Amino acid sequence: MIDINESVMQFLLALIVAGPLLGAAAALLPAPPGLKGTSPEQAVLRHGVMVTGAILVAAIALAVGFDHDHPSKMQATTDISWIPALDVRIHLGVDGISLPLLVLTALLTFLCALYSYFNPPKGPSPKAFVALLLVLEAGTLATFAALDLILFFLAFETVLIPMYFLIARWGGEGRTRAASKFILYTLLGSVVMLLGLLVIGVTAGTFDMMALATDNGRSLSTSVQVIAVLAVGIGLAVKTPMWPLHSWLPDAHTAAPTVGSVLLAGVLLKMGTYGFVRILLPVAPDGFHSFAPYLAAFAVVGIVYGSLACLALAKRGAKGDLKRLVAYSSVGHMGFVLLGIASTTPTGVNGALFANVAHGLITGLLFFLVGALKDRTGTTDLDTLAQQTGAALYGKAPRLGGLLAFAAVASLGLPGLAGFWGEMLAMFGAFDPAAGLSRPAFLTFTAIAAFGTLLTAAYLLVVVRRVCMGVIPQDAPRLADVRAYEFAAWIPLVVLTVVAGLWPKALLGLTDPAVQQLLAGGTR
Repeated sequence: MIDINESVMQFLLALIVAGPLLGAAAALLPAPPGLKGTSPEQAVLRHGVMVTGAILVAAIALAVGFDHDHPSKMQATTDISWIPALDVRIHLGVDGISLPLLVLTALLTFLCALYSYFNPPKGPSPKAFVALLLVLEAGTLATFAALDLILFFLAFETVLIPMYFLIARWGGEGRTRAASKFILYTLLGSVVMLLGLLVIGVTAGTFDMMALATDNGRSLSTSVQVIAVLAVGIGLAVKTPMWPLHSWLPDAHTAAPTVGSVLLAGVLLKMGTYGFVRILLPVAPDGFHSFAPYLAAFAVVGIVYGSLACLALAKRGAKGDLKRLVAYSSVGHMGFVLLGIASTTPTGVNGALFANVAHGLITGLLFFLVGALKDRTGTTDLDTLAQQTGAALYGKAPRLGGLLAFAAVASLGLPGLAGFWGEMLAMFGAFDPAAGLSRPAFLTFTAIAAFGTLLTAAYLLVVVRRVCMGVIPQDAPRLADVRAYEFAAWIPLVVLTVVAGLWPKALLGLTDPAVQQLLAGGTR
């Protein structure tokens, strides 16, 4: 491990959080500083690549300098008084739980900016697009670094407006309705969540998340914890998204531009599950324990519902949209994350955190691939795709077909790839839940979740068969294979999916000590 001074670590974390905001402001200037291009549009898109690239480098440097021998310790902390009357502070820090999500966010945002530079989204001026992309990155990174409840809420809300405009201005058919549905659902959930956060902060006398975690609910009565978990949990469940609060997600994904879908699935959904782990588990353990069986029940319903919806969309003649199918798959995959959290065991919570990262890598890659198919064929309708490709993507564009098949088998949880470990550990956690939770109930939930894995395999294999396998018609149009910039944007996700699958300790070694301490009732 390379020894990096704590002040340097603090600077890196501050740069990671504030850098995208400064970059967003610079993107709106008449000409981004120090950048030249054949056109103003190219210059601002290059600016987006440069800023997100710098943030990714800073995130990697933070990960290298992180004390991997003590991942449960909050590191690179900054604590500055912001609103003294309410004792609200700019309190930032990173531990083994938040570090992987920070790096994942920085990576996916950079890959989206790189992809957009070579394949600009169709819509208004790129200036606004780049600025919104950077504001979205800043809000997400701040959410994973915030250690004050009010700061967490503000960062949590910051992402809503840029995502709304990315869908509404650069999206496809039905974008206005989808964007409105997205903002209404998430704003209503956030209002309820804010009330819950205020209940916690006012009752406990502090909004500091580290102090609240160390207190472990001792300053909150059981009734207050129940109210707080219900209110905060609803807001987090909408963002996750948990069945039955998920209905905004398929419309948002279907209408969003490619990079919008990648970030929505790869990053924004993780904010909800992260809030369950970072806030509710340590701050209101008794209240969370009361709701854990219900959370697990909703989770497994989401697993089966999402899989059945995907299977229905994958059927021949069902007019299934491939992008919508991948969106519904997220409902099922995030169900495994919620099931692991609901078990309140180290195994289950570690599995949930692993599945979070794996889902970001795999589903981000899937949305990139679906976007590439739409660029080449003009559609994501499965029947139309099968007709245009002759269901023979392997023959017409073998690299593209191979990557689609790889992403599909990774998503269904093939052993040796990242998608396997998170779901398996989540089910192991539910198989033997924490003391006080009904073992028969959680055994039932585990069995239902295991059935969901079979459904997941079924619909993904149907998709691969319908799109990739077949005989190329003689009159079939040519189809471009993977381009160089697409390789550059996608290969990091492929490599990390394989590395995480073959070497899960790289991630679990970070999360496990932090989870053990969090569940034991404290943080340092």
